[in-house]
Amino acid sequence: MRGISTEKVCFIVVKARESNAKEPPVEDPGSNPTDDKMKFLEDRDDAARAELRAFIDSLNVDEKVRVVALMWIGRGDFEPSEWNRAVAEAIRHNEGATAQPRHRTVNYLLGEPLLADYLERGLDCFGESCKEFEMGRL
Repeated sequence: MRGISTEKVCFIVVKARESNAKEPPVEDPGSNPTDDKMKFLEDRDDAARAELRAFIDSLNVDEKVRVVALMWIGRGDFEPSEWNRAVAEAIRHNEGATAQPRHRTVNYLLGEPLLADYLERGLDCFGESCKEFEMGRL
C-alpha cells in the first residue's frame, strides 16, 4: 500500500471512532413529544468530527484517493490484489466532482458510518494495523 502512511490512516480511524461514539438523537425527556414532535440532536459538529474533517481535508489528493481505495478494499468492493484498480477508480470518483471538488472526498468519507471498520479491514489486508497507534488514544 503506497501513497499514504499507516499512521495517517490510523489517525482517521481513531478520530472516526471518537466521532461515532456520540449518542444517537434522543427525545427531550422534559418535553411532551406527542405535543411538540421535537427531537434534540446531539452536536454533530463535535471536536473529534471537526478535527477529522480538517485532517482529511489537509491530505493531498493522492492521499485522499488512497484512503478511499483502502476503504473500498476494507468494505469488500475490491480485493487487495486490485489495489491499483481501486486507486484508479477513486481518482475517477474524485475527478467526477462538479460542486466543491475539494470537499467531495471529505464528505464522502465522513458519510460512511463504518469508515473506521473498513479502513482497519483494509489495513489488515496489507498486513498493517492500528493497534500500536490506538494505544493511549482511545
